[in-house]
Amino acid sequence: MSKEMRSGKSGLEMGSVLQIFALALVIAALSEWLGPLPIALGVGKVVLLPMIWALLIGLVLGLCAKRLPAPLKLSLQSQHLAAAILSCALFLFIAKLGLLVGGSLPKLAEVGAGLVLQELGNLVGCILLGMPLALLLGIKREAVGATFSIGREPGLAIIGERFGMDSPEGRGVLAEYITGTLIGAIFISLLAGFVSSLNIFHPLALGMGAGVGSGSMTAAAVGAIAAQHPDMADQIATFAAAANLIATTVGTYLTLFISLPLAVHAYRLLEPLLGRKRQAVVVEQTVAEEEAEEVAHAPALSLAMRLLCWVWVGVMVLIGNRIGHGVPVLDAMPGVLIMIVAVLIGDLIYIGTRRILPAVCWISFIAMAMTFPHTPYAAEVAALTGKVSFLAMITPMLTFAGLSLAKDIPAFRRLGWRIVVVSLMANAGVFLAATVIAQFFVHTL
Repeated sequence: MSKEMRSGKSGLEMGSVLQIFALALVIAALSEWLGPLPIALGVGKVVLLPMIWALLIGLVLGLCAKRLPAPLKLSLQSQHLAAAILSCALFLFIAKLGLLVGGSLPKLAEVGAGLVLQELGNLVGCILLGMPLALLLGIKREAVGATFSIGREPGLAIIGERFGMDSPEGRGVLAEYITGTLIGAIFISLLAGFVSSLNIFHPLALGMGAGVGSGSMTAAAVGAIAAQHPDMADQIATFAAAANLIATTVGTYLTLFISLPLAVHAYRLLEPLLGRKRQAVVVEQTVAEEEAEEVAHAPALSLAMRLLCWVWVGVMVLIGNRIGHGVPVLDAMPGVLIMIVAVLIGDLIYIGTRRILPAVCWISFIAMAMTFPHTPYAAEVAALTGKVSFLAMITPMLTFAGLSLAKDIPAFRRLGWRIVVVSLMANAGVFLAATVIAQFFVHTL
């Protein structure tokens, strides 16, 4: 990857930027126009929301790139660029959630124990569902890396430092990362929507369970749950945001000191019982070492480029908000501008403090402060940003995710179906375990 790509300043790369921006705008608008599609599944149902259409359309464009005309042809470079844009575009969604949380902090305090303890579900749920299945399918030490967490960037860093990325554990976490990147958002959206339709859990418990520590997966799960309970959409997003903030901050350390040792212990305990007589299945080294680094680290964008991305995503949100939710563009524009300001301030603090905390934390803090009841003009800020549906914000995020996915297909094909199933079960375990724990605390609300 060239230095120009990392800085976002190359004139040649600007052509790719314009292509990605234009495609994303058309895809997001088309997806909002298509609207949700409910599908009955026995006692429950799933809803294919505009965000899922957007992800699938982007993926199809990437897969069919060789057969499409030049304006629609997505190069590998363009796909990596889309992944980089996704990473900074998610900041706007984090800001929206922070704005919801700020005004609800007194209510969140009432269920504080539930928000903290549901994080235990993130730590043990993936192991409870994923580890036994992995051993039954013949997967060996790769199971540790694939089931100790949902396998996002912190998980890659933890396993890389402890075992090395060329170890079986490293191959396991990389498999989990690729699986989650490629189909994690679709899977968690369908799962969350189906579980929500069963009416077993309180919507707010489901919201807390959706805060798994991944921006795109949290967005997908929140969207699916809110579609089943539209009257509680803002509350669901609020509790998901608070849970996701906990998972993103202290959750990383809990994963390092609790979840990983627990996964290692579970493997040592269960492998003789479940896996000893199983024929070992080796998870292939799916990508070379330099490709693994590329997967872990999307190309960095300059501050000017990030600002351009936030503005363009804001335009996409305004158009989607108009098409899908009927809010005039001029009415919602002040709210979008406030979110961009919150993101910019949080990002500048992140840089100025030498990155001692993740950018998402600073952005969340700034956004929460804007709507905290004791902040001047908090009510006015909440009213303006309330005109922007968070569902309208999810569609642009998953549009860029879809445009970036085709690059991971070759590695995904080499993973083998066993490790893919295990990875999905680990993700399901995180959501379900956190939801079950949260269910015990929603009676206090």
